[in-house]
Amino acid sequence: MTQMHDKQNILIVEDDLDLGFLLMEYLETEGFRVKLCREGMSAWQYFKKERFDLCILDIMVPKLDGFNFAQRIRECTNQTPFLFLTARSLKEDKLRGYELGAEDYITKPFDEEELLCKIKVILRRNQISEEANWPTTFQIGEYFFDYNRQELSFRGKVSRITEKETEILRLLCLNQNQILRRDDAVEKIYGKRDYFLGRSFDVFISRIRKLLKEDPSINIENVFRVGFILNVATD
Repeated sequence: MTQMHDKQNILIVEDDLDLGFLLMEYLETEGFRVKLCREGMSAWQYFKKERFDLCILDIMVPKLDGFNFAQRIRECTNQTPFLFLTARSLKEDKLRGYELGAEDYITKPFDEEELLCKIKVILRRNQISEEANWPTTFQIGEYFFDYNRQELSFRGKVSRITEKETEILRLLCLNQNQILRRDDAVEKIYGKRDYFLGRSFDVFISRIRKLLKEDPSINIENVFRVGFILNVATD
């Protein structure tokens, strides 16, 4: 099952600990989850165990340098974007970085706000690419949900649902039997986190409960202060 996850996860490979900690704290205050490693081999072990939305790589790090780390990323997956953040400014280094598939090549010293802007652009572009591969049809108990047609069918009866109901129901389906975090879903649907938008989101959840009420095996559970779970009982 395809899943949304909450905070976006960034891996920083940087052997200058002062710079690394400053960058980690800055990105954490901006709402990211950050893992900092000062050498390449330990970073690679984390990369293999966790899902990262972006890797920020210094080139001159011990044990496994940034270029070779990037090469391993591309041999492993095409889904994880990376950028270089390095003191090496030679043209041939930049060309090699881009040839390896880097989204950007940023030389030190750098402006934190400019870096943040570039990170958000990369993550947004990658998220759009991921969403293009999300499924568009779902079986929910005895219901059949067609996202593209905004249709919900039950035993041959087809109902057209609203755009917001369609978007929210797909998020619930993508996280079926697991928690859909309310704040993340509100930001996904409305583009920002806001108390009053959250109240509007709750109204749509109530509407979706009514749409699915004909099948007793389906229940949308409210997890207090966290979110919702679309529970679908299986035989």
